[in-house]
Amino acid sequence: MDLGRIIYDVSMTAVPVITAITFHEAAHGFVAWKLGDDTAYRLGRVSFNPIRHIDPVGTIVLPTLMYFATDFLFGWAKPVPVDFSRLRNPKRDMVWVALAGPGINVILALLSAFLLPFTVGLPYSVNYWVVRALLTSVEINVVLAVFNMVPIPPLDGGRVMVGLLPTPLAIRFAGLERLGMLLLMLFFFILPAIGSQIGLHLDFFSSLLGPMVDGISNQICRLFGVATRFGGH
Repeated sequence: MDLGRIIYDVSMTAVPVITAITFHEAAHGFVAWKLGDDTAYRLGRVSFNPIRHIDPVGTIVLPTLMYFATDFLFGWAKPVPVDFSRLRNPKRDMVWVALAGPGINVILALLSAFLLPFTVGLPYSVNYWVVRALLTSVEINVVLAVFNMVPIPPLDGGRVMVGLLPTPLAIRFAGLERLGMLLLMLFFFILPAIGSQIGLHLDFFSSLLGPMVDGISNQICRLFGVATRFGGH
C-alpha cells in the first residue's frame, strides 16, 4: 500500500478523533473559565488548536499502534487543568465543568449525522472520505461521551458524582481518584486479557458500553434520516 493511500485511510479516523478530543478538552476549560476559574484560559487551553491538547503518547503513539495492531482504539489528551476551589460555587460548578466535555461530544455527534445527507453529489473519492469521517465522528463522539460518563474518578462521570453526592460521601468518593486509572486499566485491559487466556469473558465494560454506544449512534443517525447501522463492539 502506498503512502498516499495510508494517509487517506488513517486520516478518515484521525481527523474526527483529534477533533472530538480537542473540543472535549476545550469545552472543559471554557466552562471553567466562565464559572470563575481562568487557569485553563491563562494556559491557552481554551482553544480549538489540537496542538494545545495533544499528549504525544496518548493522542498519537498509542492510538496509531492500536490502529494497525488491534480492532480497538484507545487514547487520551492532556487533561485541562481546573482549580475547582476558584469556581464560584465549587461543588455545583464542578458538575457543569465535568458535563461540558461529554456535552460537546454529543453536539458533535449530532452535527456529524446532520451533515451526512449533504454529501450526496460529491465526487466519489471525496464522498467516500467525508462519509467515513462523519460516521467515525458520530461513533467516536458517542464513545467519548459514554465512556467519560462512567462514574469513576477522574472521569467526568466521577466528577459529576462528587458534585451531586452529599459532602461527606463526596469527600470519600473523591478519594477513589488515586485509584481511578488503575481501576480503568483493570476493567478495560487486565481482566479481558486474563479472561482471553483462561477462556472466560471478563470484558465487562465493553459488553455494557459497546451496545450502548451502538444504540445511541444508530438513533442519532436515524434522527437525520441516515440509513446506517453501527455494531460489532
